[in-house]
Amino acid sequence: MAVIPVAIAGAPYEVRIEAGLLSRAGEHCRPFIRKNRVAVVTDEHVAKAWRDTVSASFAAVGLASEWLVLPAGESTKSWEQLARVVDWLLAQEVERKDNIVALGGGVIGDLTGFAASMVKRGCGFIQIPTTLLAQVDSSVGGKTAINTPAGKNLVGAFHQPSLVLADPLALDTLPLRDTRAGYAEVIKYGLIDDAPFFEWCEANGAKLLAGDASARETAIATSVAAKARIVAADEKETAGVRALLNLGHTFGHALEAETGFSDRLLHGEGVALGMVLAARFSARQGLMAGQDAERIAAHVGGIGLPASLKPLGLDCDAQRLTDHMLHDKKMDAGTLPFLLLRGIGQTFLAKDVDLADVAAFLDEELAR
Repeated sequence: MAVIPVAIAGAPYEVRIEAGLLSRAGEHCRPFIRKNRVAVVTDEHVAKAWRDTVSASFAAVGLASEWLVLPAGESTKSWEQLARVVDWLLAQEVERKDNIVALGGGVIGDLTGFAASMVKRGCGFIQIPTTLLAQVDSSVGGKTAINTPAGKNLVGAFHQPSLVLADPLALDTLPLRDTRAGYAEVIKYGLIDDAPFFEWCEANGAKLLAGDASARETAIATSVAAKARIVAADEKETAGVRALLNLGHTFGHALEAETGFSDRLLHGEGVALGMVLAARFSARQGLMAGQDAERIAAHVGGIGLPASLKPLGLDCDAQRLTDHMLHDKKMDAGTLPFLLLRGIGQTFLAKDVDLADVAAFLDEELAR
């Protein structure tokens, strides 16, 4: 088992990674559960695949489990479903020192974590991520949120989990599209500050998506270790270090907003295309070599993720996309910082980007 510590001051925890953890979730969670029952929040797809397994693992250590099963999909990250989760947790008589369990992908983890931050002014929660995106990114670091009509993840809280259990076998039950979307976040860690890991992705990404167990565990462990290091250095994104984790997200979130936060463009697909756009924009600004930007696009596109705007068939212009960006959480005194690249593995936060330049670039990309 790979055990990666997340050294958050005052709230340290572990990420445990091993095939078969879902069937042993009970023994890992038991030390964190004070009572003889545990509240579990999940979605319909995950419940169908894993409810019996996880329930049995809890029962094996003397824990009864109570389940709230929500609709699957990004639309569940809403005010309506947040209220539903909070009301249910209160009905379960959850106390401040209790840990609830979030079993699912990023939507369930974000929503349940946000609810946990609110109930009784904050109870504990355990993340059991079942998608690649959640295992390598969203389950670690304590960002919890819901979406609103104004944009993605604009209402939320920093609330660290007590434990994260990542079982690569969970990926076997997912559609390839979902795993591929999660793989975008794996690529991201190579592009931020680890060029050798990006090279590893180029050599092993296809194997990971094909189900290679070793490639999956390597990708998850490497990504989690990278995120743990960054989050420990800048938990609440005040020093500029954690902002690096948003590579591709400014472009990606604008595209998600334009496509209605729907299955038309999954979050990871938006991030993948956003990273390509960030690289191409960086090259257009003379910050990185064009051949490196196209190398990124080649890997993203070659693995089956979107690498250009035109196939999305967007019915909008560049100005509308930049308007979406004005709702970005990174807005600071009317200025929107961008994550750009000086090369592969050389991401930095640029605070002097002119949105008119971004719009002109997007006009070109829409016509590409």
